[in-house]
Amino acid sequence: MSEVNVSREISRLIRYGLQKGLLTPMDEAYAVNRLLAVLGETAFEKQEMEETLENPAEPLTRLCDHAANRGLLSPDTQDARDQLDTELMNCLMPRPSEVAEKFYALYREDKKAATEYYYGLSKASNYIRTDRVARDKQWTAPTPYGDLVITINLSKPEKDPKAIAAAKNAPQTGYPKCALCRENEGFQGSPNQAARGNHRLIPLTLCGEPWFLQYSPYVYYNEHCIVLSAEHRPMKVSRASFEHLLDFVTVLPHYFIGSNADLPIVGGSILSHDHFQGGNYEFPMAKAPLRESLSFPGFPGVEAGIVNWPMSVIRLRGEKKEELVELADRILQAWRGYSDESAEILAFTGETPHNTITPIARRRGEAFELDLVLRNNRTTEEHPLGLFHPHGEYHHIKKENIGLIEVMGLAILPPRLLSEMELLREALSVPKKAEEIFQRPEMEKHLTWYRELKAAGVNAENAEKAIKDSIGEIFGKILGNAGVYKDTEEGRAAFRRFCGSV
Repeated sequence: MSEVNVSREISRLIRYGLQKGLLTPMDEAYAVNRLLAVLGETAFEKQEMEETLENPAEPLTRLCDHAANRGLLSPDTQDARDQLDTELMNCLMPRPSEVAEKFYALYREDKKAATEYYYGLSKASNYIRTDRVARDKQWTAPTPYGDLVITINLSKPEKDPKAIAAAKNAPQTGYPKCALCRENEGFQGSPNQAARGNHRLIPLTLCGEPWFLQYSPYVYYNEHCIVLSAEHRPMKVSRASFEHLLDFVTVLPHYFIGSNADLPIVGGSILSHDHFQGGNYEFPMAKAPLRESLSFPGFPGVEAGIVNWPMSVIRLRGEKKEELVELADRILQAWRGYSDESAEILAFTGETPHNTITPIARRRGEAFELDLVLRNNRTTEEHPLGLFHPHGEYHHIKKENIGLIEVMGLAILPPRLLSEMELLREALSVPKKAEEIFQRPEMEKHLTWYRELKAAGVNAENAEKAIKDSIGEIFGKILGNAGVYKDTEEGRAAFRRFCGSV
């Protein structure tokens, strides 16, 4: 690595921080000294420059190179660099109380201005690494249920073997208890836990309880936020969940909010800490119309219906939160114990529960809207990963859980798919290369898919679009796999039977 001019790179960072409003000229000397302390340096000479940086990735990379040259990163892994550059950015950051104070000063005037400030800070601070997020691939694909959104996530770094070894050998401190605990705010990081020195949380009160708002560092959509309980307690979908969701969209009416289901297979990746996900984004499912209306006696103020969607969704809308909560809770309690063998739905195997709900809340003007997605995590001999889970024929595209974000019509597909799509395009464009391409271990699983596309007349001219559209079509079928009631006459009749039982 070439020699790094530390003074120049620190000067670039300071200029960036001033331009982004992370610090003021009065903070400059303090910030320089904190940066020098983190780097173990004692000398500095300010460099004047005119550049405007969109993000701080370049000077941070150069300073990490300098630390590696001096043997300060051991081992020199991406995790170690992330830990160091997070500490460097923290030297430019306001205190948590200052961030919260500014958020609420803006909130009192304009709720959107408050979240725009906080989202901007989360990007400017490099907590959301915008240079990495920019690598993600995204497109829309038409299906009978509307356009679905397909993303290939390239921003979440994969662990390298050295980092995995370091994590295995690191002491297990149990602090913070998980990646969502509020104690992560300012945490230096460890081989087992991401660095969060530049992390800032916004305190919220939901239903009289302390909660916190933060953004996801791997934003899958605009203003992708996480709302977490101050208490480290397991996730549980319950009446309280509906109350908290509707209270949140009262506090921030321009955001939607939802909860992953609380059972493995159909739930999220973190079930140990009570939390929701939301943001300023309209998902395909939110745009989907009702397929048919429903009537629940005793709830005249609630409009209800079944959503035209490949998964099984009951939509409730009304102006009184209490009515929505009461009806949603009745539906949840009815579903928890409901079985219909003709539709392959069993509520229990022995004492193991299978039925739960993925709930999503949003505002429609003055009205509140709740989508209740019926879920079941039963496994069978034919479908050992889950009966209502991506089926084996689609595992070449995705075999991971269908969580909250995907339920709503945004696919998060693995990074491997990008290079595999390119090889598939090449095979369709240059048929003489196909045999060699499908001898590659990672491409064997795509052979049937290739043959289907080839039989449909896909060639060099239309291969890229055809592959993307096909992935969208497959994702729609995966959502159909995850739907407990299939979009058939029999499935619709079974869905009505459940609704009638409530």
